Amino acid sequence: MELGARAAMQLRALRVEDEAQAIAAHVELAADGFSFLPFYEVGEPWAQHLSRSGRMSRGEELADGIVPWTDVYGVVQGAVVARVSVRHRLTEALAQTGGHIGYGVRRDYRRRGYATVLLRAGLVIAHELGIERALVACDDDNVGSATVAERCGGVLENVVQVAGAPAKRRYWVPTHPSL
Repeated sequence: MELGARAAMQLRALRVEDEAQAIAAHVELAADGFSFLPFYEVGEPWAQHLSRSGRMSRGEELADGIVPWTDVYGVVQGAVVARVSVRHRLTEALAQTGGHIGYGVRRDYRRRGYATVLLRAGLVIAHELGIERALVACDDDNVGSATVAERCGGVLENVVQVAGAPAKRRYWVPTHPSL
C-alpha cells in the first residue's frame, strides 16, 4: 500500500492470526514510548497472551493500580496498525497523566484519520460504560494527538508536569454520541 493511500480500518479484538503483526506494532511503537501490547511478555505463547490479557481486561488477575479496560485494534488490509484502550475508571495516576482513553497508530499509518476513528470508537465505549466525559492525555509536544482530541470535542484542562516524564496535555472529551 502506498504511504499516502487511505484504506478502511476495521476495528476488532486481536486474533491468533494477528501475532506477527501485533508484535511488529508493539516493537515499532515501543520506540515512541507507547506500549502497544502493555502486558505482553516476550516469549509467551501468543494464544496464552490473548487469554491472559482478556482475563485482565475483565478485571481478573489485576495487579494493584491496574483497572479493567477495553481494547480495540485497528486493522487495515490485514495489517494491525493501531490500538485504542478505554480504562473503565481512573486511578490517581491515570487522572494525572494517563486518562480514560489512550491510542497509538503505527508510523506508516499516521496522518490518515485513523487516530480520530480510534478516539471516536473509544468515546462510544466510554459512553457505554457510563463515563460522561473522558479524560484523554497526550505528550505536550504531540501536536497530532492534541489535534485529534480537539477534533473530537476535547477541551484542554491543563498541561501537567510529572517528574521524570514529558509534560502532558489533559483534555476532557464528551462521550455522548450526539456531541
